[in-house]
Amino acid sequence: MTPLTRQPLAIAPHVLDELRERDDAGAVPAAPVHDMDGAPLRCCLRRGRAGERISLVAYAPLRRWAAEVGAHPGAYDEVGPVFIHTGPCQGPDPECGYPFAETGAQRVFRRYDGEGRITGGTLVRLPVDPVRAQTVVEQALHTAFGDPQVALVHVRAVEYGCFHYEVRRP
Repeated sequence: MTPLTRQPLAIAPHVLDELRERDDAGAVPAAPVHDMDGAPLRCCLRRGRAGERISLVAYAPLRRWAAEVGAHPGAYDEVGPVFIHTGPCQGPDPECGYPFAETGAQRVFRRYDGEGRITGGTLVRLPVDPVRAQTVVEQALHTAFGDPQVALVHVRAVEYGCFHYEVRRP
């Protein structure tokens, strides 16, 4: 696989530890579930496998980024559901390309400026062909970062509105 020009970021291990204790909505995660349907795991940026113990937690990706960089997203702060391994995992495999691009699904590439305000977005239907899907994701990110105001991009599933991963300006 061709090396990625923009790195998709999984949820950081120290944040995962916090989310496993209390999520970003203030809730203690419910009992783990056993994945049977290939849930998109945001800890390792791959689909879940049968028998894995996973948790569904509330996550505020923009809030976490803003706290790290000193931004103030205000009303753009959102909390939504994400699946993570119940315990530690190995993290993403950098050789796997852009995650969750294999389904032929729709994705939105939501752009944010350095203060965490939305500056636009692009709706993309991913091709079923995995090689073409990788190219489409790369092109969407290239277009997004062509705007010098864009500090980061959130890739989200259209079907559920779920956050999949973020990409930051290099």
